[in-house]
Amino acid sequence: MIEIPFWLTFLLVMSSMILADIAWTYYLMKVSERKSFSAGIWSALIISFGAFTTINYVHDSRLFFAAILGSFLGTFGAVEYKKRKEK
Repeated sequence: MIEIPFWLTFLLVMSSMILADIAWTYYLMKVSERKSFSAGIWSALIISFGAFTTINYVHDSRLFFAAILGSFLGTFGAVEYKKRKEK
């Protein structure tokens, strides 16, 4: 098995959570717009990114902080992007 340095795993988990939260934000927007196919795609991405994150921090609880940071950054970034796009 390949040994991945902790810092790289931290960045991967954080990035995965950023993407999961972006997916959640867009999922909720598509549901409110009643766009079922688009909402379904975003839902599948939520599960995919969330599973990767969970699998990793179950094995190393320090990665929970990467998930928290990624969660904040993903939601903040997606909402700010949406606000700027609507101006």
